Amino acid sequence: MFVVCFDLEGVFTPEIWITVAEATGIDELKITTREEPNYDKLMKKRIELLRLNKINLKDIQTIISKMELLPGAEEFMGWIRSVAQVAVITDNYKEFLMPLLKKLGFPLCFHHQLEVDENGMISNYHLTTKDMKKKAVQFFRDMNYKVIAVGDSYNDIDMLKEAEHGILFKPPQNVIDEFPEFPVVNNYSDFKVILSNHLRIS
Repeated sequence: MFVVCFDLEGVFTPEIWITVAEATGIDELKITTREEPNYDKLMKKRIELLRLNKINLKDIQTIISKMELLPGAEEFMGWIRSVAQVAVITDNYKEFLMPLLKKLGFPLCFHHQLEVDENGMISNYHLTTKDMKKKAVQFFRDMNYKVIAVGDSYNDIDMLKEAEHGILFKPPQNVIDEFPEFPVVNNYSDFKVILSNHLRIS
């Protein structure tokens, strides 16, 4: 039995922080785990930028509520859920994700949580567990599942390494160059082919 573990952003949805950056005009928020592998450093900078620009959680939720899935994502999710167990494992937050998960049909999702102050400003973040993506794959393997892991960024690499099969989906060139051991897929059609081969379905 297979479980396919997916990152969310860049695989099924646009990058949330880039969308927020474009909506608010705060260019520094465009930096993601594709460019900055140190997640703690990245999040602390984001929280600082939001506070300096007086952008609160409700403002961000309003932006996210208008986001759409990547073209073809809904159909692809429907297909993969019909042939394998699916888990979305994201380094994003419960407070951001519900509108996007609804559009995907509410797949099983592991995520983190934000801390918000009395003024509705994001003041901190709390990891569900350190190295969650890697540990989730380990958990499924301990349950005797075979795991295929899919992501696009530095924070997905440990998850891909831990799985039986790791796949990069539309990654930036710097990630491709640093991790040439992983196959690269750039569209859902090719994605279906490679997953079908791993799952041994026609």
